[in-house]
Amino acid sequence: MRDFPRAVELSSRGGAFREALDESAARARVGLLVEADLSAAMLGGRAGPRAAVDEEQLPFAAASLDLVVSTLGLHWTNDVVGALIQIRLALKPDGLFIGALLGGATLRELRQSLVAAEAEILGGAGSRVSPFADVSDAASLLQRAGFALPVADVDRVSVSYEHPLRLLADLRQMGETSVLAERHPKPLTRALLARASEIYAERFADPDGRVPATFEIITLTGWAPHESQQQPLAPGSAKMRLAAALGTVEHKLPR
Repeated sequence: MRDFPRAVELSSRGGAFREALDESAARARVGLLVEADLSAAMLGGRAGPRAAVDEEQLPFAAASLDLVVSTLGLHWTNDVVGALIQIRLALKPDGLFIGALLGGATLRELRQSLVAAEAEILGGAGSRVSPFADVSDAASLLQRAGFALPVADVDRVSVSYEHPLRLLADLRQMGETSVLAERHPKPLTRALLARASEIYAERFADPDGRVPATFEIITLTGWAPHESQQQPLAPGSAKMRLAAALGTVEHKLPR
């Protein structure tokens, strides 16, 4: 088991990670935990070390941290790879990074309904939902940032609502509405929103009339490089043929 004397949680928001950690046996493995968030207001009202920081301009010294956790904040960064590089540089060699971000299947029902409503009413469609990372590219983000032993896991959570407008209200309260710099040129009118809600219910409603909303959560795990970590063997250095390992007969291809 590993101990993490110095840890930082990015995008801590209301402190859910600290609360979950305090209720688990893993708390004994984590020493100092600094909660960090872009919003100083989100960090108010609770005890413990806190810091208002921008994930794209981390203030932590190089090789000073044993653990960095990012809880559903990386999808807001303009340069995800750049943010990951800064996290890696802040970690000590063999330090651990664990990050969760929203994946490409998130809000697929809402996005499809908005596109269909716009195509019907406006004759075309644009982006009204912030983009999310694709699962197939998740592990490569860690590799590009220089992490060792990268792993990406995916979980999908379906939340049920009595009406699509309830979902939109939740997204606004979560602070997860679109903040794209190049916003849609036409406003989201009541008529467009009403038609999107109708399409949402027609296409996705459950037998009880409630509508689902999909949230895809990608969990990234990577380590700051260290010489003690497993390393890939050099090409041609294998001591056993693949056919022998599989118990099959090897056949040479004709030239």
